[in-house]
Amino acid sequence: MRTDDFQPANGGGPRVVVVGPCASGKTTLVAKLTALGVDARVSGQEHSAVRNLWRRLEPDVVIALDVDLDTLRARRSPTWPAGLYAVQHGRLQEAFDVADVVIDTGTASEDEVLDAALAIIERHAINSG
Repeated sequence: MRTDDFQPANGGGPRVVVVGPCASGKTTLVAKLTALGVDARVSGQEHSAVRNLWRRLEPDVVIALDVDLDTLRARRSPTWPAGLYAVQHGRLQEAFDVADVVIDTGTASEDEVLDAALAIIERHAINSG
């Protein structure tokens, strides 16, 4: 999908919440979606022991971004603790289980991540419209 072809639905479309571990690209994706007129928010679920914190944003669409530990370390710090990575994934499990899509940002480019997110958002708009 070309981003210049994307048109948000009437009223701005669905509310999108993006979850994922640190350095998975949540902020980057939300900035790109917002620039296209999508009501998108980052949930800091990976930092909260409240397992359903992301639900408080009342999402219509949940996009989960994932990244492997080696890629996270390349993006953040070579000494990023494996234990912290595991804790974050545990905190994200419920959101990942119900996500409309899980995108591996370690293997997908920023454009591929955006395209996958837009496809899910459009599918939601079609199915609920």
